[in-house]
Amino acid sequence: RIENGHGEVATFDRRVTTPEGERIEGSIEAQPGAGPPMHVHFRQEEGLTVVAGRIGYQIQGETPRFAGPGETVVFAPGVAHRFWADGDEVLRCDCFVQPPYNMVYFLSEVFRSIREHGDGKPDPFEAAFLLHKYRSEFAMLVIPGFVQRVVFPVLRLIGHLTGKYRRFAHSPEPVR
Repeated sequence: RIENGHGEVATFDRRVTTPEGERIEGSIEAQPGAGPPMHVHFRQEEGLTVVAGRIGYQIQGETPRFAGPGETVVFAPGVAHRFWADGDEVLRCDCFVQPPYNMVYFLSEVFRSIREHGDGKPDPFEAAFLLHKYRSEFAMLVIPGFVQRVVFPVLRLIGHLTGKYRRFAHSPEPVR
């Protein structure tokens, strides 16, 4: 169970093998209005089945859509998307990610950083590190291109020189 301290909780219950391969299954809970910003999983399919509440979701470039209890939303690998708890109720979804690769590690570190940083965003040094290391798997599209191309490399250099990244010394290798 991981929490970002800003209305999102993810629980990863199990790894299972399906005819399509390995996946992780669990649940997502989001307070009204909460949810991840526009992002993409380059190698993973993500599915959300609404158990309670109402999910708002959007594929980049399209208008928002909504789903209620019993309905499932699936995002294919490489499809930029976001979702949120729409309305006044807490959103509860069963979820899966297939194949899992580094999803649990990446999301755990991002949620920890958001929680510790305290302003609803991850620490910029940690975001620069994690988004660079796992760039073959994930991208956060809300971060301006200039920041990703110019600012993040400077932050990564400073972070390496000052030892800020020691905590990531044993992080799993990204999928290439």
